[in-house]
Amino acid sequence: MKRNSSGRMFDHGRRAAMVLVALLLLVAGVWSSWGTAQHVLLAKGREHGTLTVADCGEKTCTGSYDPEGPSAPRKGMVIERSVAVSKSATVAVVVKPGTDELVRTGWAGALHAWLPFGGALLLAALVIGGGLRMTRTAWATAAAGGALLVGAFFAL
Repeated sequence: MKRNSSGRMFDHGRRAAMVLVALLLLVAGVWSSWGTAQHVLLAKGREHGTLTVADCGEKTCTGSYDPEGPSAPRKGMVIERSVAVSKSATVAVVVKPGTDELVRTGWAGALHAWLPFGGALLLAALVIGGGLRMTRTAWATAAAGGALLVGAFFAL
């Protein structure tokens, strides 16, 4: 039995809506991650150093920052708290330009910065598999998101 044109239009509209939702999730994940990731990935020319953690609150940790090079050490620098940062830990960091905020560098910092994108990949995999019926692509997307989250967990 042939489908009428309104049924085909409905299918195409549903498919287009699912593509837009998946793209929106992925773009939102990249957008959310880029605020931190840019400082880790494009760290050339930024101020590098180490942070010795002195105190941790609910969301941030503070401590003394020892820069590489001739700059003087500074106290009261802030870094986002993660499960891997504890008191008296020394962490390699880069300074966000124009602020007292620090971002962790190296593989651990890069993976931690891209965590929101990993979550977006997992959510988009559900839309791709369920809404678009593209199971292989969904599994690949979910595997990439899961690998990013697991890699960040073990790197930190």
